[in-house]
Amino acid sequence: MKLGAFSISLNVSDISRSKAFYENLGFEVFGGDMKMNYLIMKNGNALIGLFQGMFDKNILTFNPGWDENAQKLNSFDDVREIEA
Repeated sequence: MKLGAFSISLNVSDISRSKAFYENLGFEVFGGDMKMNYLIMKNGNALIGLFQGMFDKNILTFNPGWDENAQKLNSFDDVREIEA
């Protein structure tokens, strides 16, 4: 199955501190906006979303139709359809 890019979305209490922690592990900012309290961090093909004050728990995410570089996939299995 091709489900799209997989990432974990983390509920963080301090986005600046979390950003620094993941940068120390070799992650770089790939997307998001600190002013909006979210960042997408990338290390190789590993993606981690940092979200401050947006949800209560950590979330596993499949990004249907995208690869880990946010490029459109020609074909994929939509996890939303599988869930239904």
